[in-house]
Amino acid sequence: MSSPTSPISSTTAAPTRAWLGIALALLGAGLFATKGIVVKLALREGIDSVTSLTWRMIVAVPIFLLVGWLGYRAERKKQGPGAPPILTGRTLASVMGVGILGYYVSSTLDFSSLAHISAQFNRLILLTYPFFVVLFAAVFFKRRITGTMIAALLVSYAGIAVIFWRDFSIEGHDVLLGASLVFTASITYAGYQILAKPLIDRIGAQLFTSLAMAAAGPVVIAHFVLTHPLSDLAISGNGFMLMLAIGTLSTVAPAYCISFAIGLIGPERTAIIGNVSPLVTVCLAVFILGEAFTLWHALGTVLVLGGVWLFTRKGKPRERLVEEQPA
Repeated sequence: MSSPTSPISSTTAAPTRAWLGIALALLGAGLFATKGIVVKLALREGIDSVTSLTWRMIVAVPIFLLVGWLGYRAERKKQGPGAPPILTGRTLASVMGVGILGYYVSSTLDFSSLAHISAQFNRLILLTYPFFVVLFAAVFFKRRITGTMIAALLVSYAGIAVIFWRDFSIEGHDVLLGASLVFTASITYAGYQILAKPLIDRIGAQLFTSLAMAAAGPVVIAHFVLTHPLSDLAISGNGFMLMLAIGTLSTVAPAYCISFAIGLIGPERTAIIGNVSPLVTVCLAVFILGEAFTLWHALGTVLVLGGVWLFTRKGKPRERLVEEQPA
């Protein structure tokens, strides 16, 4: 019988960790894909995007804060007395600003777009945010843009153009507004990714996410208070279940699935597996929401996913900047 430290047990543990990481990455991507579906169902219940985003924060922020506090306490205990502080005032202010950009500005634009376009089209546009990450990196950090990256971008946006042309010809300017909102969300989320990376390297992903969410929560609630009566938070039983789902199943659970997956199989494999997210959204949108899926949608989806696959496989920079699913 082999001991726990024998070569046999070590070689057995590695595939187990890999399969667990792959399973968590798939689960995280699938759960993230439910966000647009839940927002669409909430809209049918008469719950607008700002109210959904507010409930998301009400449900998710306390959980993130608890996990962040426990992680911070464990890290301080591990460091021992006399260790330099993990957080400084400047770092905390930076995390809060970046969190507001990612979890308030980007999320508000993203959620608002779903009142005007399909959940599947929303997800496909948002999926292209890594292109803007590379563009920002090229402009501000002088990173090189390769021909393959440009080809990947053109292929993906050709797919978006195909779906946009089809939907615009039927639904008109409402599609233009929705696409513009989520397109802007992909740009702001790319900015969030660029600004978040050095902060995550400094304080860790767990503490960063907790603080970033906590910073965005009051801003989202302030937005709600300025634009809605408080009575709008009183929702039906079905609506309340949807709000619990968007806070837990669509936000907290996938965030930790992706974090554990990155620890087990690395950020690049996790990000590549995450590309199944739009396919899950398409399936759920068709079967749950009854959204149309024509040959034009199929062609556009293939082109978008093909461009993203080409980008992640051949055009990635030496130091990967994209490690998370869009929130």
